[in-house]
Amino acid sequence: MKAMRKSVKVGIMPRKDYQQYLVDVARGKRVLKPDSPQVWFSSYDSMFQVLNSRNIELLGMIQSLQPDSITQLAEISGRKLSNLSRTLKNFENAGLLTWEKKDHGRGKKPVVIAKSLDISISFAEAV
Repeated sequence: MKAMRKSVKVGIMPRKDYQQYLVDVARGKRVLKPDSPQVWFSSYDSMFQVLNSRNIELLGMIQSLQPDSITQLAEISGRKLSNLSRTLKNFENAGLLTWEKKDHGRGKKPVVIAKSLDISISFAEAV
């Protein structure tokens, strides 16, 4: 099992700008700083869709209860499997969740990558 990070920093950048940012990093035109965000969203709206209170609660549930499968998580959370699967895919795409092989049997279990998120919102940048 991978070591869980204490916290990950969240950033907001339009997709087009983020793609250029990655190209610049790859070409050496930009250097990734240690305090750079590890999780990116393309807008405040997309961040709040993924990080709404119900989903934050689900991340906490995964972290504390460590379900052995998505089926077990559905039972624990009371969410429908199809809805839960979509939400976990959103977490994975955002870099908030990964999948690990089970200690026994087949399949994978969901694992939250950090204990907390470091989100800083500048009101000036939100305009």
